[in-house]
Amino acid sequence: MSEIKSLQIIGSKSFGGAERWFQRYSLELVKLGHPTEIGVRRGSELEGDHWANLTCHPLGMRTVWDPVSKHEVGRLIKKRRPQIVQTYMGRATRLTQLPKQSGAVHIARLGGYYKVAGYRHADAWIGNTKGICDYLIDAGFPSHRVFHIYNFAELPDPGPAPAGLKAELGIPEEAWVLMTPGRFVPFKGHRYLLDALAKLPKEIAGRPVWQVILGDGPLKEDLHRQAEQLNINQRIIWTGWQLNPDPYYRLADLIVFPSTNAEPFGNVIIEAWGYHRPLVTSASMGAREVVQHGQDGLLFECENSTSLAVCIEQALKDDGLRKSMADMGLHRAKKEFGKEPIMQAYLELYANLLSGR
Repeated sequence: MSEIKSLQIIGSKSFGGAERWFQRYSLELVKLGHPTEIGVRRGSELEGDHWANLTCHPLGMRTVWDPVSKHEVGRLIKKRRPQIVQTYMGRATRLTQLPKQSGAVHIARLGGYYKVAGYRHADAWIGNTKGICDYLIDAGFPSHRVFHIYNFAELPDPGPAPAGLKAELGIPEEAWVLMTPGRFVPFKGHRYLLDALAKLPKEIAGRPVWQVILGDGPLKEDLHRQAEQLNINQRIIWTGWQLNPDPYYRLADLIVFPSTNAEPFGNVIIEAWGYHRPLVTSASMGAREVVQHGQDGLLFECENSTSLAVCIEQALKDDGLRKSMADMGLHRAKKEFGKEPIMQAYLELYANLLSGR
């Protein structure tokens, strides 16, 4: 396939799961030999040193309608002359209006059930779940221009956590380690996780239960206060946001993903599978689409801390169940969410859209 020049644009203020995907995807395009540049919000966390040799353009993106920011984006497109302009979420998409005779194709990539008004001007749309694609088509988007491509899973080399990480974190060597990554925002459901931890016995199968939480965000103080009120804070490790969560996935005995029903996909699911880790997840919109209960994960009722606690205890008490779920998850990560087929799907879509101009 001949090289395809693209500009990937995102307007987020800070890193989260969607922003990590944007980073991984953009860097992978370059590895595959496709000239790629990115546009990020000026002054955001994403403007930092995260991009290897990839050219990063800081852009205003002050609001979703700001005409100065819109002009700045248009000027960048005119100057850099990409063939593909792919935008992520509402701010970047609304501010991207292709200059006349640019020759580029504007693809809006959606990872959630956003208000559709700000997306209709794009040339094509990618949803990272089938549900999102159905949502767009139901809203009147032309079905032949709506495409479903899942996110890919990282498949790291197998291996344990770095030596001494448990001791460094203050976790007893014999303890179970539950691990939960995610921004501290309402739909990630951390408050139900904390309630569930309070319902669990302090020891399961003769081992103490500890929780590692990777994240940051507006609910940080509320969550810390809740943990203190529930008297469970002494068994929780709050690491803050981790751009590289690799050591913590390797440390985990169980990945716990407590999002509300509003979770559109959840990269944590396929990351757990890619790391060959057993998974307990809420039955959110995204999880219901991909997780097979009892086979590659345990699904619990959204916003139900009792249901979550039951699933955690079930998983920790059953060595065979944890192993079989992790094995099946890894199989699915390789077969359905592998980097190579997902990237191939994106590049084939790019080529097809460009050939139709």
